[in-house]
Amino acid sequence: MKLTYKILWLDDKIEELFIEDEYHNELKRYLSDQGFIPEIVAVSTEGEFFNHLDSSFDLIMTDYNLKEKEGQTRDGDMIVKAVRDNSIFTEILFYTAREEVKDTYKLDRITFVETNRMTAPHQEALMTSAINLIDLTIKKFQHIVVMRGMIMHETSTLDEITLDILDTYLRKTSDPEIIEFIFDSIISFYSEKHGKAEKYKSNSRLDKVIGDPLMLSASQRASAIGAIIDKNGFENFISDFKAEIINIRNQFAHAVLDIDENGREFFRNKAEGITFDDELCKKIRSDINKHKINLDTLIEQLKG
Repeated sequence: MKLTYKILWLDDKIEELFIEDEYHNELKRYLSDQGFIPEIVAVSTEGEFFNHLDSSFDLIMTDYNLKEKEGQTRDGDMIVKAVRDNSIFTEILFYTAREEVKDTYKLDRITFVETNRMTAPHQEALMTSAINLIDLTIKKFQHIVVMRGMIMHETSTLDEITLDILDTYLRKTSDPEIIEFIFDSIISFYSEKHGKAEKYKSNSRLDKVIGDPLMLSASQRASAIGAIIDKNGFENFISDFKAEIINIRNQFAHAVLDIDENGREFFRNKAEGITFDDELCKKIRSDINKHKINLDTLIEQLKG
């Protein structure tokens, strides 16, 4: 799982039972609130289901009563077995409003739900079960060490996009003002570094310079893009980008794994006084998604 949470959903009455009443949007809203980009592929036939099926999905949902629709050859229990036979080990939510299904739910990573045993209507009971299972899959994914790797990867990807934007823009325009801005930024950066290095040397503060990044930094690239945005009259998001992407990535990079008295693992940046727990990681996911959209929008604006 990355920032996109993918669901493949098979129900022969998918349109009338779930799409028309926007139950699928309830799942999308929940996933968005957790900081993920939701992608739900809803299908009504076995053929469509297997055309989409692959290991990229984080959750599969399927009804048992599929043969009620003309052209369906197998009910959900056989579909579930076929998924496993294809070596797809994604979590599966297997549900029915009426039938008692034996054996299939005993397969590995199958959650079997009989909504007729619940007090809520079928659709609402299924949504509750789906959200509970989504929480389970997110919890497995959200182990803090895994989250650190994902966040570092995704922020670095945004970093590369900023470099591509600069390269594409300057190849297209050879804008002398932006070129001068970049060189002035580099000169200013190194002048400041030189002054600090002299100061730290005189005070024997080697700890202040170890690990300090050099050349055209991510922050300088972002500033150059900010200058391009201002010159073209677009909405400038670079201040937020620096705070929510570049700074948070740098802070996370220097955080160390810690464990509290309850055995909960988290990363802590002691120098900055920041604890990278589940809630902060959820916000970081949302911020990454937001700025990916911002950068994609900027690319389209510059093309126009």
